[in-house]
Amino acid sequence: MIFGQNRNEMRKMYADAWQKHCDDLALSPLEAQIAAVIAEHPEYHGAITGDLDQDFGVEGGKTNPFLHMGMHLGIREQVATNRPDGIATIFRNLAQKSGDAHRAEHAMIDCLAETLWEAQKQNHPPDEAQYIERLRRL
Repeated sequence: MIFGQNRNEMRKMYADAWQKHCDDLALSPLEAQIAAVIAEHPEYHGAITGDLDQDFGVEGGKTNPFLHMGMHLGIREQVATNRPDGIATIFRNLAQKSGDAHRAEHAMIDCLAETLWEAQKQNHPPDEAQYIERLRRL
């Protein structure tokens, strides 16, 4: 796990990577990936530079920016490693069809979120075959 289990440590990693990016300092490869995702989401810059202890409960109707950007990072890792098998091709096809890699990731995030939600609800590992099938239907 790249961030560990601690929410505050993970959020601080985002804030630190963004600050280093803004200060034009050298970034580790992981920090560069994080900063790239943050740069693509200006609507979340305030959350990254503000109160890192803020809650983003679904009951409040707020999107959790850290979860959202973490899903982008997860999708990018899956595509880079082609795991589950076939996801890299699905991503390339979606990106070509939409004309925008970021838009393709957003569509894929919905499938990933649904797959993870089901796994958590059923207390099972994520069903990769079901996940790939959802992605193929996009």
